[in-house]
Amino acid sequence: MLSLLLAMELMVAPAFAEGPVLVELFASQNCRACPKAHKTLKAVNAERDDLLVLTWSVDYWDYLGDKDPMAMTESKDRQRGYTDRFRLRGPYTPQTVYNGQEQCAGNKRHYVERALAKIQDKPDFDVQLVRTGDKIRLSGHVPDLADIWLVDYLSGEANTTDMLHPVTRVSALGPWLGNPVELNVPHCESGCAIIVQEAGFGPVLETMVIAP
Repeated sequence: MLSLLLAMELMVAPAFAEGPVLVELFASQNCRACPKAHKTLKAVNAERDDLLVLTWSVDYWDYLGDKDPMAMTESKDRQRGYTDRFRLRGPYTPQTVYNGQEQCAGNKRHYVERALAKIQDKPDFDVQLVRTGDKIRLSGHVPDLADIWLVDYLSGEANTTDMLHPVTRVSALGPWLGNPVELNVPHCESGCAIIVQEAGFGPVLETMVIAP
């Protein structure tokens, strides 16, 4: 009888799969060290299945060459948020940020691996994104206000650049205080992800990749 009840409970209870570690690279086509960062992150990403690497192109190096066609104002704004968060002297490329909790230069593999190791030592947050059909349910507990972001990026054959998942658009879906929320599954032309993050560009609480 007990085994039957346990089996029924496993059938009914949803299984919460932890989302990937969010790795954000801030780069520019006019940054001399950025090609090495792209190669480094591609190599690390190829060896793991628990990462989502997003490349945010910035425009503040445009005066060194041609205008970066992938650069967005939102990329620069997001990096400025991290600059304040980590109390850095200023933004730089190629900067990488790991779940909003660690940052380092992305062109040296041992820096990247050290930052990923530090993330593994940090406790998981009690936040879940669960997809059922055309709906996504967000639930859990947050210490303070959080933001819900929808990030679109190029993936697969649509990505003809030398970058991993270059970001093409970012949308704020709203603030979140930990109450259960139901979201519509977004339409992704290439690739997109929902990111739940403490307000003020704090720790990333959960990430869900949405298949196109």
